[in-house]
Amino acid sequence: MKKRVFAMVLAAAMVMAMLASCGSGSTSAKSGSNEIVIALITNTTGDYAQYGIPVHNAAMMYFDKVNAEGGINGKKITVLEYDDKADGVESVNAFNLAMEKNISAVLGSVLTGATIALSDATFEAGVPQVTASATAEGVTVIDPDDANSAIRTNVFRSCFIDPFQGEKMADYAVNKLGAKTAAIFYETGSDYSEGVKAAFEQKAAQLGLQIVATEAFAAGDVDFKPAMTNIASKNPDVVFAPIYYGEAGLAVTAARAAGCTATFLGADGFGSVKDYASAEDLEGTVYCSGYAPGTDSVKQFEEDYCKTFSVDAVPNMFAPLAYDAAMILCYGLEKAEAAGLTAGTDAYRKAVIEAISGMNNVEGITGSYSFDAKNNPIKTAAIIELTGGDEVFKEMY
Repeated sequence: MKKRVFAMVLAAAMVMAMLASCGSGSTSAKSGSNEIVIALITNTTGDYAQYGIPVHNAAMMYFDKVNAEGGINGKKITVLEYDDKADGVESVNAFNLAMEKNISAVLGSVLTGATIALSDATFEAGVPQVTASATAEGVTVIDPDDANSAIRTNVFRSCFIDPFQGEKMADYAVNKLGAKTAAIFYETGSDYSEGVKAAFEQKAAQLGLQIVATEAFAAGDVDFKPAMTNIASKNPDVVFAPIYYGEAGLAVTAARAAGCTATFLGADGFGSVKDYASAEDLEGTVYCSGYAPGTDSVKQFEEDYCKTFSVDAVPNMFAPLAYDAAMILCYGLEKAEAAGLTAGTDAYRKAVIEAISGMNNVEGITGSYSFDAKNNPIKTAAIIELTGGDEVFKEMY
């Protein structure tokens, strides 16, 4: 009888221990854990999913590749996948859920607004974050208008920033296209659109490029005829539109209908614009991109992506940039593992941040990575031209 009672007490104690273990969250932050848990936060449904899906797919390609090769330090990368629908509130909610699983890092989000909201949360928590596509200065700088603003030292990106794009396209308009006059068409209330626009205007003033018309639209607007009619009346050499592909297609179509023959210039938001306007209307349009499709550095990636997801072509530049973002994140994880730290702890996350910050010309498929004082990569831009309905790499600039 005593043996039965002892056995029953022992069994009860074991059950209690198991329950206590289950209630403590993921095991990734415990000694001896065989996994490194990270969060992948992208917009795979809703508006602009055409950006989020390639980011999600390419990032998972890289993590799957690492796992297939034995993981990091023999540990599997466990990816918690979240769809934030390009909404900042959803992005932060996803992060909070992920934190309950003792994540070591975050890849995401995709669009600028959602990424800034997420960056606020990760900065406060001290969690390393890498975005493949959010280009606004405010992603890594708390107040871009304040020269002494604090930097979100935990947040990095594989893409270039908005001011870089605006400056680059103004320079290209003058020095490559010989433009003397320009019109601007942008989205009000968009950090991305307004940031690129401001940089373009500043560089245009320096170069003597005259801005003859500036028109704006609000989110949700689809009737661009009045704005394009006004722009056409000014007969600019180029129209700079720092907006996303859907609205860009509508703008180009409306401009041509209004008789505007100017060359359209875009930033990286133009990726996939070929699907949103006719080849004839888009002919000669140029935009800057984060990678050069078809070149040696990305050729194998493109082949692997197409095979993995059964598509004829990589959808846009955000796929290779996401592959590089995953590489950057894993570089940091490798350094933290090499230091013998425990995944999911504050010390581990800090080591990941320090490792990424210290990267020095580490090769990715869209270029080599080093980071400046504001955690922005130092890299050049690819110029993409719309030719015969295709988005074709023209040159590095």
